[in-house]
Amino acid sequence: MQRLISLYRDRSGEMPERCDLLPLSGSARKYYRLSGSGGTVIGCIGTNPAENRAFLALDAQFRANGLHAPEVYGVSADGMAYLQEDLGGGQLFELLKPAVPDGSFSPEQLDWLHDTLSLLPAVQFKVGAGFDWSVCFPDREFNARMVDFDLNYFKYDFLKLTGLEFNEIRLQDDFDRLRADALDFEGDTFMYRDFQARNVMIKDGEPCFIDFQGGRRGPVEYDLASFVWNAGTHFSAPLRRELEADYLRALDAFRPVDTEAFYRRYRLITLVRLLQETGAYGFRGLVERKQLFLDCIPTVLGCFRELTAEPFPRYPYLTELLQRLATEWDGRTILPGMEVAL
Repeated sequence: MQRLISLYRDRSGEMPERCDLLPLSGSARKYYRLSGSGGTVIGCIGTNPAENRAFLALDAQFRANGLHAPEVYGVSADGMAYLQEDLGGGQLFELLKPAVPDGSFSPEQLDWLHDTLSLLPAVQFKVGAGFDWSVCFPDREFNARMVDFDLNYFKYDFLKLTGLEFNEIRLQDDFDRLRADALDFEGDTFMYRDFQARNVMIKDGEPCFIDFQGGRRGPVEYDLASFVWNAGTHFSAPLRRELEADYLRALDAFRPVDTEAFYRRYRLITLVRLLQETGAYGFRGLVERKQLFLDCIPTVLGCFRELTAEPFPRYPYLTELLQRLATEWDGRTILPGMEVAL
């Protein structure tokens, strides 16, 4: 905290009157709102200097390309703390939250969603253009190692904890094919990695972007899948199609769009993303017992049910396993005292 207080004093010449810890989510990073006669800012205390360097470099790239990310006001000498612009309290997820249970989004809420998806291609192509990928954390691109991490996240931090019986060799055969297919992408496009409504702020009616420190070079379909299939917002299939259409119209300004080919690839990338997301719900929810993540498990099982209604011919065992998980698992786990209300 002293580093943040010193940065505030250096910037404004005043001491902050309040330093309020903001709600924590899945990250170990801590965010504070510092306020006083020197103004209101957000202070971040990171846990990894490489992750902080990645955020600062990406933030500069966002802003250099006219994309609204928080302005950085100062960085501590050790690089572990920094002050940034306070974008207010308009987190898109919180603004949508009252309408999420029944999908009754207002015209204003829908405008925010359409605007956000229409901006996504600009983020992917403008941030990626000429960027030094070596600064990315934890790796420079969406590669075989990263895909393996995501698939194993699902297997070890969720699937095995359910106690559901499965053939690990057959599952790995499908994982190997899925990994190879997921890596078939070209171009220097930025993959936000965790593009979701919790990482978008609405300020003066416009989307602003935060928490992109895990971004890297990767396929454009990943961020679209991250946003529209996210279990926390649980968009209906018709709304998902509207948002996908917004994205494709905007994407056409950056590269020609073959809609059929795009959707074919987008579908398999959606599968990869949902497996990664479910691993996170397993670790943060089942292991760490954070209710926010436990609440998402029934919805992500519904996503698997919907996605595998049309089987994946190249991943037959994975398709069968996900269908079983979505229909047979009763919420019991191998962890003492832990059961999911499905």
